[in-house]
Amino acid sequence: MHDLLQIGGITDPMRDRLKKAFTIHKLDDGTYPADTITHIATNGHDGVPADVMAALPNLQMISCYGVGYDAIDTTSAAERGILVTHTPNVLNQEVATTTILLLLAVYRNFLHDEAYARSGQWEAEGNAPLSRSVDGVTVGILGLGRIGQAIADKLTAFDADIHYHSRNPKEVEYTYHANLVDMANTVDVLICITPGGPATNKIVNTEVINALGPNGTLINVSRGSVIDEEAMVAALQDGRLGYAGLDVFEAEPKIPKALKSMPNVVLLPHVGSATIETRGAMGGLVVDNLISHLDSGRVLTPVPETAHLNP
Repeated sequence: MHDLLQIGGITDPMRDRLKKAFTIHKLDDGTYPADTITHIATNGHDGVPADVMAALPNLQMISCYGVGYDAIDTTSAAERGILVTHTPNVLNQEVATTTILLLLAVYRNFLHDEAYARSGQWEAEGNAPLSRSVDGVTVGILGLGRIGQAIADKLTAFDADIHYHSRNPKEVEYTYHANLVDMANTVDVLICITPGGPATNKIVNTEVINALGPNGTLINVSRGSVIDEEAMVAALQDGRLGYAGLDVFEAEPKIPKALKSMPNVVLLPHVGSATIETRGAMGGLVVDNLISHLDSGRVLTPVPETAHLNP
């Protein structure tokens, strides 16, 4: 049996499968056989602390539950020959659906109107105020990767005019913007679905937010670090930004108090992929990667930074 270090929680089906191949040690327990740990099961939020990785001389592979892996130092891992995997593709459609949910909730005043009906105000005060239509909206997607493309596909149902910003243009029919501020000036809605990490830290800054404007809507289903949260809150408070739909935050699970009181903001507790079906598929892929590495030295879904280590 090989020794596996578990960081964060795992599901019962994951544990049942892993116990057949590994002796599982939990980081939270505080004691584990550092010299014999060969594999890690973790998630995109907890990642692998630098001191933990450094203390495991025989570590061979890290399997991450989630498509984002910015909490894992993949540069150090690659230098040490440690394969890192994540769970792409299996959550694309679910995150895209959550994005549409946020967009509709913001545009159609869902929170206000649901409360209006539930409270009896409709009966007492008459019809709710009019909302805005999503049909024909101009949308800018920050990060047209696999999930970004899934979002774009779902937006076609609303006849959306789709624009995007990424490092390089892609062979798609959408309008490319090399400059993020220029795109924000052009669109009604800015959707953030770019990876986290130093390269995108606070890429949506005051200039971008001001360009989106008082009628603009900012949607974030990527990482809280992608947006300058303080600048966003200030812009929402003074009307320089019109609306926001947020599934992720800078210091999760903490959400700025100011956001909680804003009627023009919809908040979700990082549930972009949180359905039974999708989370089951993600957990299955985490285990599949670990078992595959144990059996053959190969993995199914390596992150780009360590893909060259996959024989």
